[in-house]
Amino acid sequence: MSELLLDSILGNRNDPDLAKKLHDLGHHGGHVESLVVQAEDLPRRRFHGQTDHGTPCFVALPRDVSLADGAVLHLTDHRAVVLKVGAQDWLKLQPQNDGGLALGYLAGNMHWRVRFEDGCLLVAVDHPRETYLTRLHELEHEGKVRVLE
Repeated sequence: MSELLLDSILGNRNDPDLAKKLHDLGHHGGHVESLVVQAEDLPRRRFHGQTDHGTPCFVALPRDVSLADGAVLHLTDHRAVVLKVGAQDWLKLQPQNDGGLALGYLAGNMHWRVRFEDGCLLVAVDHPRETYLTRLHELEHEGKVRVLE
């Protein structure tokens, strides 16, 4: 089977027109295939992958295009390929004893992808978890951060 070249994003599966086309394709003998990509690989523009139906793919996107969950990468009368982002693991950190500034400085300096939830800093785990824990060791030892998950 030859590799399918995916070089543009046609839209998102939630767009009403595309959602209808995908729905109709699935009900009329076509295949709606998922290309699963881990969250840490979303910034990549060129990579090889394989859909859940075994179709080999080569993603080659322009630099100004951003991948996102639900991106429709291919659509014909017989097949569609939709990007699915795999589950992201998060490290939950709670600042302690005025350690918020030090924790924020560390996260920014390390270019960690973060989000905030209930007074905690969640760090996207894109590398081995031990890498993050090693960087946090001193702050944890000083009582400035508590690792919750």
